[in-house]
Amino acid sequence: MIHLSRWKVILLVLSVLFGALFAFPNVLTPAQREALPGWLPSSGVNLGLDLQGGSYLLLEVDLPAMRAKRMANLVEDARLTMSEARIGVASIARQDNGVVITLSDPAQQEAARLAMQAIITPGPTGVADRQVQRVGDNRLRYGFTQQAYNSMGADAVTQSIEVVRRRLDPSGTKEISITRQGAERIVVVAPGQSDPTELERLVGQTAQLTFQLVNVEASVAEAVAGAVPPDSELVPDETGSPLLLKRRILVSGDNLNRAFVTTDQSNQTAIGFRFDGQGARRFGDATAANIGRPFAIVLDGRVISAPTIRSAITGGNGIIEGQFTIAQASELVNLLNGGALPAPLQVEERRTVTAELGADAVAAGAVSTIVGFIIIVVFMLAAYGFLFGGISVIGLLLNGLLIVAAMSMIGASLTLPGIAGLVLTFAVAVDANVLIYERMRDEARAGRSVIASMDAGFNKAMGTIIDANLTTLVAALIMFVFGAGPVRGFAWTLTIGVFTSMLSAVLVAQIGLAWWLKLAKPKKLPIAE
Repeated sequence: MIHLSRWKVILLVLSVLFGALFAFPNVLTPAQREALPGWLPSSGVNLGLDLQGGSYLLLEVDLPAMRAKRMANLVEDARLTMSEARIGVASIARQDNGVVITLSDPAQQEAARLAMQAIITPGPTGVADRQVQRVGDNRLRYGFTQQAYNSMGADAVTQSIEVVRRRLDPSGTKEISITRQGAERIVVVAPGQSDPTELERLVGQTAQLTFQLVNVEASVAEAVAGAVPPDSELVPDETGSPLLLKRRILVSGDNLNRAFVTTDQSNQTAIGFRFDGQGARRFGDATAANIGRPFAIVLDGRVISAPTIRSAITGGNGIIEGQFTIAQASELVNLLNGGALPAPLQVEERRTVTAELGADAVAAGAVSTIVGFIIIVVFMLAAYGFLFGGISVIGLLLNGLLIVAAMSMIGASLTLPGIAGLVLTFAVAVDANVLIYERMRDEARAGRSVIASMDAGFNKAMGTIIDANLTTLVAALIMFVFGAGPVRGFAWTLTIGVFTSMLSAVLVAQIGLAWWLKLAKPKKLPIAE
């Protein structure tokens, strides 16, 4: 085991090249990074909120607004279903967690029940969240089940957290902390985001995308004056001018598979979209049945485009034209791909952690890392001499280089707890060398030769080293899965350090000592004396 092999040398050289290549941008200024050739890595280690400053937002999910909207959807479902089934309705009234439909003709109650039952589909769990029941001889009650209504709030908060996370941190490596606080609140901590209003703009848009027909039969002027048809609504366009739209939603953003930035026939920036199978069928049927009529593309209660349907669009693809800049289109694509918020988010508190406080934390973290490194170096040199201790120090330097390179490559954030994890990985890396050296020392004092002592040191210590690192990995995994924010930062740095320390500590020691053994041909093991 203690011999030079080509693959070990190649692996060590590749490790050094990888570390130098990906860690190098961290010593450059932002302008110098931008000037690097495209084939070179240019991203450095991201700093967390406690190191570089950032924004803090406390958001509250507007559950009453969400429930009111879903109740309005129930009313519209009932009205449209009864109209399509040609069943007369005397009134539709909201009641508790549903609506009560009063029929003009009691003889049509069963037909009405079957028509309403047909629009109820099972949810993701296979259980429908709505139900229809007879009430007396001429009424039906259509609404949410009690279980669905009770879980509506908790589900909305959970879904909002995931949507916000996809919008702000789609790669999952920026260490933006998004956590639940209480029953209806969400805390967002964004490192490096010095303007909380920009953060509010990104998370505040619900990104509700709908496709609705324009009502060309009624007068917009009369609707503005107050005579809005019951099946229609007034929605402003980008300039603020009102358009009269049918309430019925042909297709919604829930059926969106993917959005992307593209260009239209005039080579202007546009937004391309692709529906899933169900959305493509619904969109194809709706456009085939309404050729020649205008339909509106509505985002968050504002019409962003209202083209005329020239032919049936059956492929499930399309583009949204408008006066978009590339930046606006990219942001809108990010919002659409992140999904719509189930409810509006209200900002309850905002604050900013200044860069000055972050600079103090960076300085303190740097001092602690340097002091810890110096203590480890002094101990290794004092305990094992300049040869064995020096090889450990070289492995320690390579370990630090690889950690920085790995974090730069994946875009992970470094926090103050992450620095603590970095210092801990130095100790873990040295611990491997200590186990190997102490086993060598025991074998040499037992009278074995230099080569036998060194072979035994690596062979017998390796099992203990692997067990210790596996235990550390399990602990880091638990912290990463169940922790949040700084705790995950500590776990992330520790995990990277475990892998790099295994590589650097053992590999450098093997190659360095094998080289020394080949050149010096010693009769005694220096650390055994």
